[in-house]
Amino acid sequence: MAPVDHAAPHVDVAVIGAGFSGIGAAVALSRAGFDRFVVLEEGDGVGGAWHWNTYPGITVDIPSFSYQFSFRQRPDWSRVYASGDELKAYADDCVDHFGLRSRIRLSTTVTGAAWDEDAHLWRLATAGGDTVTARHVVGATGVLTKPKPPELPGLGDFAGRTMHTARWDPSMDLHGRRVAVIGTGASAVQVIPSVARHVAELTVFQRTPIWCLPKLDGPVPGVVRTLQRRVPGAQRAMRLASQAYVELTFPVAAHYATVLPLAAASERLARRHLAEQVRDPVVRDKLTPRYGLGCKRPGFSNDYLRTFNRPNVRLQTAPITGVTADGLRTADGPHGPFDVLVLATGFKVFEPGNMPPFPIRGSGGADLETFWDQRRYQAYQGVSVPGFPNFFGILGPYGFNGASYFTLIENSSRHIVRCLRRARALGATRVEVTQEANDRYFAEMLGRRHRQIFFQGACDAANSYYFDARGDVPFRASTTLEAMWRSARFDLRDYAFA
Repeated sequence: MAPVDHAAPHVDVAVIGAGFSGIGAAVALSRAGFDRFVVLEEGDGVGGAWHWNTYPGITVDIPSFSYQFSFRQRPDWSRVYASGDELKAYADDCVDHFGLRSRIRLSTTVTGAAWDEDAHLWRLATAGGDTVTARHVVGATGVLTKPKPPELPGLGDFAGRTMHTARWDPSMDLHGRRVAVIGTGASAVQVIPSVARHVAELTVFQRTPIWCLPKLDGPVPGVVRTLQRRVPGAQRAMRLASQAYVELTFPVAAHYATVLPLAAASERLARRHLAEQVRDPVVRDKLTPRYGLGCKRPGFSNDYLRTFNRPNVRLQTAPITGVTADGLRTADGPHGPFDVLVLATGFKVFEPGNMPPFPIRGSGGADLETFWDQRRYQAYQGVSVPGFPNFFGILGPYGFNGASYFTLIENSSRHIVRCLRRARALGATRVEVTQEANDRYFAEMLGRRHRQIFFQGACDAANSYYFDARGDVPFRASTTLEAMWRSARFDLRDYAFA
């Protein structure tokens, strides 16, 4: 057997993405003593989704006390649900506090990754023509990053202004304009009430209604912020209460639906909220979902539903058949004219082009997109895939359980650092999850489907991005405590080191 050419890479670890996933991975690497790393970021600033998404009304959709790193908690969030600009500022604060700014290469788009079997390193191609070599790669590009425009005939023929919510132009003045919004998902729930009060006319085109729950939001009182800063344990207590609320509203409700039918109570609350908010019974009926709550991402808003009471707002539910120069066609006829077309149509999630976000060729030239297409989305604890050594993901299939992304980021980073520490101790330059460990974990996740809400027969009409093309829902079917425990204690023999 020929000796391995241990060529020295540019860096020991390349982290791809400088959103919160990349920031969290970088902090974990730095704390573990891995100093030779770089963070490659496509955008011209950090923050990921909070850098790209600047549409009116954007806020986080879980309480701010949970939507933050456990090791960098803010005692002074202005609202229970922080605004987008506050979260962007938090990202910059984390980068500066942990001294990461010099590690980040902005405006650097990775276009492909190829494993060099002889040198035990990854070669990362960039849009600028450079190649970065790294012993290990951490994919931290997130899942809500690549906008998904609707596939509508004539979309490019619209003569007015077209914007996706994820690429909002802040210079666009909507005052007095005739605006059409396509989509009623989570971002639409925020943007629709924010623009309705300014535009002359707003027409909302809905394919599938969204379950909308009251939002327990409001300014955080000054006395609460003072208590969190000055009283020992107050900040911890606030975070624990927030974490419990988040855990009950998704991980427990969704993954243990047959054990604790919490979704039924939430659905009753949502129906009552709808009845109280919308006056017109015809409009109310159109806004009523025909699928179970939990089948797709719900909305949380105190303003969205009642926006449809406004005289300048109309709801259209007939299927869109095409776009014209000044409007839209639906199955029941033409609509318009419009000055601005807003695409609130979400992101690519579990589909080619986002999973993975660029071509990744592993051992023997195996293509990751092809691997997942042929064998279904799968990854050991959402982190590693056999055949792709030294490549780790923060947000891989069956990693996220629906709680705070920050919990996932910390769990995945802990998992990755354990592998890298073992490799360092052994002097190993190749780390790969075993096929047996991957298969065991995948079978375990599939074996828990019988108690998840997604597979109880109430989701057929949901049109949810939770489901991939095969009908799988690649969420981690576990509580957050279980995920935390296993990220710190999984058997390192599930990996092969060489």
